[in-house]
Amino acid sequence: MIDRAAISNPKTHYGSGKKATKGFIMQRATAVFNIVATLFLVWFVVTLSGAADGAERIALVRNPLVAIGLILLIVSASLHMRIGMHDVIEDYVSKGPRNALANNANVIFAVLVAAVAILAIVKIVFWG
Repeated sequence: MIDRAAISNPKTHYGSGKKATKGFIMQRATAVFNIVATLFLVWFVVTLSGAADGAERIALVRNPLVAIGLILLIVSASLHMRIGMHDVIEDYVSKGPRNALANNANVIFAVLVAAVAILAIVKIVFWG
Protein backbone atom coordinates (compact mmCIF):
# COMPACT_ATOMS: atom_id res chain seq x y z
CA MET A 1 0.00 0.00 0.00
CA ILE A 2 1.27 3.46 -0.86
CA ASP A 3 1.22 6.02 1.92
CA ARG A 4 1.40 9.82 1.89
CA ALA A 5 5.05 9.88 2.94
CA ALA A 6 6.08 7.81 -0.09
CA ILE A 7 4.12 10.02 -2.47
CA SER A 8 5.40 13.30 -1.00
CA ASN A 9 9.02 12.11 -1.02
CA PRO A 10 10.67 13.52 -4.18
CA LYS A 11 13.09 10.58 -4.35
CA THR A 12 10.35 8.02 -5.00
CA HIS A 13 9.53 6.62 -8.44
CA TYR A 14 6.57 8.87 -9.18
CA GLY A 15 8.49 11.13 -11.56
CA SER A 16 8.64 14.85 -12.10
CA GLY A 17 5.49 16.88 -11.72
CA LYS A 18 6.79 19.45 -14.21
CA LYS A 19 7.47 16.82 -16.86
CA ALA A 20 4.03 15.28 -16.39
CA THR A 21 2.34 18.68 -16.65
CA LYS A 22 4.24 19.49 -19.84
CA GLY A 23 3.19 16.15 -21.34
CA PHE A 24 -0.42 16.73 -20.30
CA ILE A 25 -0.51 20.19 -21.86
CA MET A 26 1.21 19.02 -25.07
CA GLN A 27 -1.25 16.12 -25.38
CA ARG A 28 -4.21 18.49 -25.10
CA ALA A 29 -2.67 21.12 -27.40
CA THR A 30 -1.95 18.57 -30.14
CA ALA A 31 -5.46 17.15 -29.71
CA VAL A 32 -7.01 20.57 -30.30
CA PHE A 33 -4.75 21.19 -33.29
CA ASN A 34 -5.61 17.73 -34.66
CA ILE A 35 -9.33 18.61 -34.56
CA VAL A 36 -8.67 21.67 -36.73
CA ALA A 37 -6.29 19.69 -38.94
CA THR A 38 -8.93 17.01 -39.42
CA LEU A 39 -11.22 19.61 -40.96
CA PHE A 40 -8.38 20.50 -43.34
CA LEU A 41 -7.85 16.81 -44.08
CA VAL A 42 -11.55 16.31 -44.89
CA TRP A 43 -11.42 19.28 -47.29
CA PHE A 44 -8.25 17.86 -48.84
CA VAL A 45 -9.69 14.37 -49.38
CA VAL A 46 -12.94 15.74 -50.83
CA THR A 47 -10.98 17.99 -53.17
CA LEU A 48 -8.74 15.10 -54.22
CA SER A 49 -11.75 12.92 -54.94
CA GLY A 50 -13.11 15.59 -57.28
CA ALA A 51 -9.85 15.84 -59.24
CA ALA A 52 -10.15 14.42 -62.74
CA ASP A 53 -6.65 12.99 -63.10
CA GLY A 54 -3.36 12.47 -61.32
CA ALA A 55 -1.91 15.76 -62.56
CA GLU A 56 -4.63 17.73 -60.75
CA ARG A 57 -3.98 15.78 -57.56
CA ILE A 58 -0.25 16.45 -57.72
CA ALA A 59 -0.91 20.12 -58.47
CA LEU A 60 -3.06 20.34 -55.35
CA VAL A 61 -0.35 18.82 -53.15
CA ARG A 62 2.28 21.09 -54.75
CA ASN A 63 0.36 24.15 -53.56
CA PRO A 64 2.57 25.58 -50.76
CA LEU A 65 -0.33 26.20 -48.37
CA VAL A 66 -1.63 22.65 -48.80
CA ALA A 67 1.86 21.17 -48.40
CA ILE A 68 2.50 23.18 -45.24
CA GLY A 69 -0.91 22.15 -43.87
CA LEU A 70 -0.16 18.49 -44.53
CA ILE A 71 3.27 18.74 -42.91
CA LEU A 72 1.81 20.45 -39.82
CA LEU A 73 -0.83 17.74 -39.62
CA ILE A 74 1.79 15.01 -39.80
CA VAL A 75 3.99 16.62 -37.14
CA SER A 76 1.07 17.19 -34.79
CA ALA A 77 -0.37 13.69 -35.24
CA SER A 78 3.05 12.07 -34.75
CA LEU A 79 3.75 14.10 -31.61
CA HIS A 80 0.28 13.31 -30.25
CA MET A 81 0.82 9.61 -30.99
CA ARG A 82 4.22 9.58 -29.27
CA ILE A 83 2.90 11.27 -26.13
CA GLY A 84 -0.14 8.97 -25.94
CA MET A 85 1.93 5.83 -26.37
CA HIS A 86 4.42 7.10 -23.78
CA ASP A 87 1.55 7.33 -21.28
CA VAL A 88 0.40 3.80 -22.15
CA ILE A 89 3.96 2.46 -21.79
CA GLU A 90 4.40 4.19 -18.44
CA ASP A 91 1.12 2.73 -17.18
CA TYR A 92 1.43 -0.85 -18.42
CA VAL A 93 5.13 -1.71 -18.85
CA SER A 94 7.08 -2.41 -15.68
CA LYS A 95 9.92 -0.06 -14.79
CA GLY A 96 13.38 -1.01 -15.91
CA PRO A 97 15.04 -1.93 -19.17
CA ARG A 98 11.80 -3.05 -20.85
CA ASN A 99 10.23 0.31 -20.12
CA ALA A 100 13.23 2.20 -21.51
CA LEU A 101 13.33 -0.02 -24.59
CA ALA A 102 9.62 0.46 -25.22
CA ASN A 103 9.89 4.24 -24.84
CA ASN A 104 12.90 4.38 -27.17
CA ALA A 105 11.08 2.26 -29.75
CA ASN A 106 8.08 4.57 -29.42
CA VAL A 107 10.17 7.67 -30.13
CA ILE A 108 11.96 6.02 -33.06
CA PHE A 109 8.67 4.85 -34.57
CA ALA A 110 7.03 8.29 -34.26
CA VAL A 111 10.05 10.02 -35.81
CA LEU A 112 10.23 7.49 -38.66
CA VAL A 113 6.52 7.83 -39.45
CA ALA A 114 6.79 11.62 -39.51
CA ALA A 115 10.02 11.63 -41.53
CA VAL A 116 8.73 9.24 -44.21
CA ALA A 117 5.47 11.15 -44.60
CA ILE A 118 7.19 14.55 -44.72
CA LEU A 119 9.77 13.31 -47.21
CA ALA A 120 6.94 12.02 -49.42
CA ILE A 121 5.29 15.44 -49.40
CA VAL A 122 8.61 17.20 -50.05
CA LYS A 123 9.25 14.86 -52.98
CA ILE A 124 5.86 15.67 -54.49
CA VAL A 125 6.33 19.41 -53.95
CA PHE A 126 9.79 19.66 -55.49
CA TRP A 127 9.89 16.79 -57.98
CA GLY A 128 6.24 16.08 -58.78
